[in-house]
Order: sequence, then structure tokens, then C-alpha cells
Amino acid sequence: MDDFKRFDMSLPPVRTKWYLRPLTLALSLPDVIKHKAVITKTGMEGIKPPYVLLCNHNAFMDFKVATRAIWPARANYVVAIDGFIGREKLLRNVGCICKRKFTNDLILIRQLQKTIKNGDIAIIYPEARYSLCGTTAVLPEALGKMCRLFGVPVVTLICHGHHVNSPFWNLRDRGVKPTEAEQSLLFTPEQLKTLSVDEINAAIVERFQYDDHKWQKDRGIRITYPKRAEGLHKVLYQCVSCKKEYSMTSKDDKLICKACGKKWTLTELGELKADEGETVFTHIPDWYEWERANVRTEVENGTYSSGELEVHACSLPNADRFIDIGSGTMIHDMNGFRVKVTDEDGTLREMEKSVPSLYSCHIEYEYLGKYGDCVDLNTLDDTWYIYPHGDSFSVTKMALATEELFALYRKNSGRECKPGLM
Repeated sequence: MDDFKRFDMSLPPVRTKWYLRPLTLALSLPDVIKHKAVITKTGMEGIKPPYVLLCNHNAFMDFKVATRAIWPARANYVVAIDGFIGREKLLRNVGCICKRKFTNDLILIRQLQKTIKNGDIAIIYPEARYSLCGTTAVLPEALGKMCRLFGVPVVTLICHGHHVNSPFWNLRDRGVKPTEAEQSLLFTPEQLKTLSVDEINAAIVERFQYDDHKWQKDRGIRITYPKRAEGLHKVLYQCVSCKKEYSMTSKDDKLICKACGKKWTLTELGELKADEGETVFTHIPDWYEWERANVRTEVENGTYSSGELEVHACSLPNADRFIDIGSGTMIHDMNGFRVKVTDEDGTLREMEKSVPSLYSCHIEYEYLGKYGDCVDLNTLDDTWYIYPHGDSFSVTKMALATEELFALYRKNSGRECKPGLM
């Protein structure tokens, strides 16, 4: 495996080839039209590239709406390496910049500076992953410093309806319409000069507050897809009734605890209702944050641990294909992630990510429809997709624990995380 070439992260961004610009719009418009996407622009009068566009991230449709919102301007999009698999040349030529998730990548800053110098739009998804339940994910605290460094207008594009239309835990398109998006000026270059990094970050966090489930309910949008709850147990992995972890499952419009037998129905308006007895949480994000609070308690008590899990792992050193690197074990605990796998030749490979090195992590549910749930861990030149075996784990809990472990580390270091930032 060590002989495989590595993705060249240092190549400068490509300005979208002129002959591909109509193609990017043609590929985006069908879904924009299908979902009757309403794009509202505020404060954008006279704002022309170059500028930074910060977007929230809930589904692939985010890219399509962004393409429509900025048309006919050119842009470079920051995209995770798995998006390049088998199509690196095409994605580079339409303006994509490769990034390995949750790594400190100074090369990316230089590439985005090149985008600005070219007079184009730097499109960034700072949450760095699809939202698990349609609410804001943590944002990196380096955002404010980056915006000041670039010294160009900062614009946000906040989309609504993309999560409830195609939630991360079940990507089936539910036909939600109309969806909405707000493209708004956040800072002028002059404002950036007068504000501190903390003030810039606070304004970004405030602009990024959204809740797709509340948005759905407020607008009375009904989702009639009969299997609308299938996959929800990936996010809601702990029963709120009996408190048992890893016992949840789902079928059709039902969320079910296999331990105590309690059932909830996911209504057409996206609310949970217990079939019998107390509901406790009708709002999916409230249940999710209850799970987070339980993980935080374990972390603060020093007892959090996934235990030793049997896993198999694949590597993605470049954009050609996944490489099976063997089977072994993974532990996620108060010290972070430790993965050891042995390939078919008996070579031992290890990946360690300490708590201070990882403010959040990327997970996948039933990755590519055939590999199961996984955690992906990154270095600057490699990405490991790690698949635990069995049913005594939740990658959602690992993601929550990663954030809570980092927050505790910062607190103990005298640098407590500011709300919404990591």
C-alpha cells in the first residue's frame, strides 16, 4: 500500500473551464426546479467576486443551489477527497479543491488565496460534513482568522429543507418543495478590518443557526414517503424510555426500541409521537442533544470508552479507488482513537488521533450502500475508512464523544470553546 501514489493536494485550483460552466448549471437546474428552490438575496447589491461564500451543509443539493445562486460567476469549491473518486480530472476542471476532513491544512489556505487572487468565489462548507439531524454542526474557530486574512466580502448561503428532503441517515429524495435558501452579505472588507477574530466568529455562528425540522413544521410541509423513519435509529441510537444504547431500529414510519418494545411514529410533519405512553421528545434534534448530554457526562466522569471493537479498514491515498488495508481493532476512549489493522501479508498498520488533534470527526451510515457504518480518520496524505463489526457501537456516539472530548480538553487547558465553535 505504501507504494501507491498520494493525491497531490498542492496543485493550484483550476478556474472552471469555459466549456464546463454551462454543464455545471445544466446538472444543477433540474433539482433546483424540481424542488422549486427559492433563493433570496440580501445585501448583495454591488457585491461581485472575489468573495468568500460560507454555506451550511445538509445534502448534495447544497452544491446545486450554490451553483444556481452564484451563476454566472466562477467559483472554487472545497470538496472532500471521496468526492473525487474516479473523476479527479473532471472535478478539478469544474473548480473543486480537495480536502481531507478535520485536518489542519495550510495548503488549502494558499489555494483559497489563489482563488481570491483569480477574482473568483471561494465556496466553503465549514461544517465539513452533512448535518446528522438538520441542525448546525460545530464550526472551526479558524474561520474568523481566515476571513480576515482574505480581506474580501464574506457572504453566507443558508439552505433550508435539504435535510428533511434527503436526510443523512436515509438519502431517499422525499420531494420536499419549495425549499429555501438565503444568500446574504455578512461582512464587507472594511468591517473585517474593524472587528476582532472573536467578533467575526460570533457573527458567523449566529448566521449559521438553523433547524430543518422546525423549518418543516413552521411551513406545514408534509412528507408522505411511507418509509420516512427508516434509518433514523442511526442518529437516535439510545432509547429515551429505557435508556438502553444500540437497541434502536426503524421500519417504515416507526422508530422502535428492541430492548423495551417502545415505538414512536414519525409524522408527516416530522414530529415523533409515542404509540403508547409518554413521548418525551417530539423534536428529533432534542433527542439528539439529550444523547449528547449523556455522552458529555461520561466524558466529564472520565468513563467514556467504545471498548475494543473488531474492525476492517480501507485506505484512500488518492482518488483512484479504496484499498483494503486489513482487519484489526479500534478503541475510542478518553485518549482519542487508536486503530491497529494487519493486512494479508502480516504488515501491521496503525492510526492514532489524539483528543487535541480532532475537534470533530466524519462518520458515514451504510457507506455506499454496502460497507456499513464507519468512521473516517485523516492525515494530510491518507484517509482511513474504519468499519466496526457487531451491534455494540454507534458511530454517532463516537462523533458526539469526539466533540465533547475536545471541549473538555480545551476547558482543562484554560481555553474553553466558545458556543458553536471548536
